[in-house]
Amino acid sequence: MAISAAASSSSSAANIMLAIYEKKTVSIDLYRPLRNYIVFNYSEREAQHLEDDLQTLKQMRSDLERATADSLTTRRDLLQNYYKALCAVESRFPISPDNDHINTVTFTWHDAFKNKLKASQQNIHLEKAAVLFNLGAVQSQIGLTFDRSSIEGRRQASHSFIASAGAFALLRDTASTKASMGSSTTVDVSVECAGMLERLMLAQAQECVFENTIAKGSTPGVCAKISRQVGLYYEEALAALNVAPLNQHFDKTWITHVQLKAALFYAEACYRYSLELHEKEEIAEEIARLKSGVSALSEARKSSSKGAAQQLLDSINKLETNLNRNLERAVKENDRVYLMRVPPASSLPPLPAFSMVKSMPMNEVLDASKEKMFASLIPDSSAKALSRYTEMVDDIIRKLAERLQQGSELARVRLKEMDLPDSILALEGNFTLPTALKEDVEAVQICGGPAGLEAELQQLRDLRRVNQELLVQTEELLQKEAREDAQFRGQFGTRWTRPQSSTLTKNLQDRLNRFAANLKQAAESDARIERSVRDHSALMSILDRRPIEAALPTLARPIMSLDANEDAIVGALKQSLRQLETLGAQRAGLEDMLKEMKRKDDILPKLMASTGSYEDLFRKEIVKYDPICEDIAQNIETQEQLILQIQAQNDEFAAIFNLEDYKASREKSYKQIEAAIAKFREIKENINEGLKFYVTLQDAISNIKQQCSDFVMTRNIQCREMIEDAQRQMAGLSFQDGKNTGAYNYPTVGQPHQTQRSSSQLQTDPVNMPPPPRPQSPYYQPTEQQPTMPGYAPPYGAPQQAPPPYHVPAAGNPPYPPPQHQQQPAVSHEYGQPAYPGWRGPYYNPHAQQPGSHPRPPYTIPSPYPPHQSGYYKQ
Repeated sequence: MAISAAASSSSSAANIMLAIYEKKTVSIDLYRPLRNYIVFNYSEREAQHLEDDLQTLKQMRSDLERATADSLTTRRDLLQNYYKALCAVESRFPISPDNDHINTVTFTWHDAFKNKLKASQQNIHLEKAAVLFNLGAVQSQIGLTFDRSSIEGRRQASHSFIASAGAFALLRDTASTKASMGSSTTVDVSVECAGMLERLMLAQAQECVFENTIAKGSTPGVCAKISRQVGLYYEEALAALNVAPLNQHFDKTWITHVQLKAALFYAEACYRYSLELHEKEEIAEEIARLKSGVSALSEARKSSSKGAAQQLLDSINKLETNLNRNLERAVKENDRVYLMRVPPASSLPPLPAFSMVKSMPMNEVLDASKEKMFASLIPDSSAKALSRYTEMVDDIIRKLAERLQQGSELARVRLKEMDLPDSILALEGNFTLPTALKEDVEAVQICGGPAGLEAELQQLRDLRRVNQELLVQTEELLQKEAREDAQFRGQFGTRWTRPQSSTLTKNLQDRLNRFAANLKQAAESDARIERSVRDHSALMSILDRRPIEAALPTLARPIMSLDANEDAIVGALKQSLRQLETLGAQRAGLEDMLKEMKRKDDILPKLMASTGSYEDLFRKEIVKYDPICEDIAQNIETQEQLILQIQAQNDEFAAIFNLEDYKASREKSYKQIEAAIAKFREIKENINEGLKFYVTLQDAISNIKQQCSDFVMTRNIQCREMIEDAQRQMAGLSFQDGKNTGAYNYPTVGQPHQTQRSSSQLQTDPVNMPPPPRPQSPYYQPTEQQPTMPGYAPPYGAPQQAPPPYHVPAAGNPPYPPPQHQQQPAVSHEYGQPAYPGWRGPYYNPHAQQPGSHPRPPYTIPSPYPPHQSGYYKQ
């Protein structure tokens, strides 16, 4: 039996999928008959020219005959390429029992579901049908290879099942009818079987989508719609399996599996839909839906339990348990609280369904228009005549289809102009926001909505506090070092020869002062944001309404009525809308009828047998399209009259229900929601700008704090050395010459201790102070000895040559390049520059650098009241 199953390891034990086995064939020789035909009808030279094509076709057929030893993807590619080659062969080589045709080739294929049955035909239609069937079968087998316990695995499996459905759909629409016209045929390539297999593959693809929807936590309403469509696909497949010729051709396990799956997903849809009804407190319909689901499962189990997979039965039992539990709860609530009449199941409207899959169009995949095989052979006159007739039919169908589409578009535009059926839905309380506006509201609610702004404001406060604490800690480092320096200077007097701390830390202190000014102005911007949140909280509160439709105005009935005919007017308008919908469905049916007529319109046998004029035959055959042309014209005319009637009824409806005032009120609500969204986005953007500012500033303060720590450490090392030297001098243990007593000299890096520098030079050149005793990594170095370390500024000395402690790179580069890749910037970039191009926020106010001045600090002090329209705060 051509069926295989695999159970997913996911939580849904019902995920048992079916795959189809390929049809088997017997070996044939295509090379010799086709080559003989070319030699006889063209020339030996032409046959030699097409030798490569003949060998390629021969190899493809040989590979097709082998048992499936290749990988599934390789097998799929072979089938696709061979099908395109067959299209090229069909238009150039007449294969039939006729004497003047290629009558030595007979294609034989076994039935995929009953291997003992086989069909043999002397035409290429059976070969093409079998190849399409096998392509669909291989795609279904590929679908079972994926791990359907993961979201990605189910997505890939769904894609393969969609491709399989596309192959079976193409088989149904093109090759099945032609193959069934041969001397013998098998059920597996019939129109009925191909259509059933397409529905089955779509059901399995939609089932994968449903499981992903559950895994992603979608709402019960969405899950119910997708689940219901799974059940519909299975029901369509089951309907085909229960009628001839399929009801006597397939094993009972097929029918059992499909029947149980159809019932399972109908009940699943009832269960999911009842959860949504429970949230809406529609208890009566909830009870009815739950009962309907339980009944469907019970009937399916009674009629199909034999031969069913145990995992599938377990899933049915589990779902039935959930349905009964919720049903018992709902009945108790209704008996105690709601006391609502439970409607019968027959009165319930159909469950809503939404298809997330459709058969993959195989026209591009199997397009043979660009096939180069046998391109040099010119088709015979019959093939050319068939092509000309096909063009005539396509032209008629295209014009009729365009007319049908124009009718549907006209109805849609006229209804939109009359605000229908939206006004009817609004009267019934089912109106929803426009799609674009609803998506904007959902986006706001997903990111927290106005209620979540307070948490983000707290992040601003926390970041500001962290920056302030870092700044205070840095200032305390410098203050502590300055106090210690002053203490020792007073203790040792003139022997304490190093520069005062204040002269060395002026540049660092200036930067800290500027950071403090930045923080002060940032706090003012934060306060403006908080005021904006408070001031507009009432406006934005509408965005926290769930559902948002609850904030919209309703279309109410008039308080007083003279003749009480409102219900009659509404009923007549609804009836007319239903008639218009029926006309639309008729147009869809007419379009399908056109496609079906084209599919069955094969005049090739008549062309081959005709001895008269092709034009006479064409005129005779085209007449068959006249009745459907008249039906389309009648549909369009009826719709035009009905639209005029709806226009009059809608004018009366609008006058009684004061529709214009409702529209104005509704538009006002839309504008209020739009304004709330705009203000929320503005505040959100301002908060994000503030967060980015504080994060950047924290890095800058941390950087300068590290510099201050390095400076203090260096000074501490110097302090210990000077104390030891001063104590030796006072004890008479100085090893220096008498000429140089009273001065403390420091050797430069790389020079022996004997090289001395005068105290006056030391005092006037603080950059050349000695490094700490770490020869491989000094904290600072004399500028004339070694270049400044890339990406690092000395804590003091030679400020005009030092790079800024925090460098904001150009847009597009990483904001914090690794130290080993940092380069000394040719032009100093300050903190006052924007974090990205075009940013101008109130946290900074860059000033132009004056010639000859020090580099600008990381953040320059802006004006006390920056423009409101700039920065991350917007009025």
